[in-house]
Amino acid sequence: MSHNISSNNTEKIHYMLKSTPPRTTFHQDMTEDERSLMQQHISYWMDKQNQGIALVFGPVLNPSAPHGLAIIEVENEEQVPKLIAEDPAVVAGIMTTEFYPMKAIIKK
Repeated sequence: MSHNISSNNTEKIHYMLKSTPPRTTFHQDMTEDERSLMQQHISYWMDKQNQGIALVFGPVLNPSAPHGLAIIEVENEEQVPKLIAEDPAVVAGIMTTEFYPMKAIIKK
């Protein structure tokens, strides 16, 4: 939860996002439309990374359960569903994303 440190500074909170593709073979057999949507998905999260929101993101190459993973830093929990809802892969229905609070240790 967010705590005010001073009137000008707010402590950020962290969440782990897990995105699940529509099938385990998705990274091997994407259609052209799916590939285009995934490029939009990557661009979306790169933009969030440039804004300092996404600290790290990318695919997890687990053969039996591949998924995407992101660690994000936000001001409050209400931002998280909005970030997910605006992800092009989620909008298109090719990914579902769940999120959990994380007690991240970040070197500043």
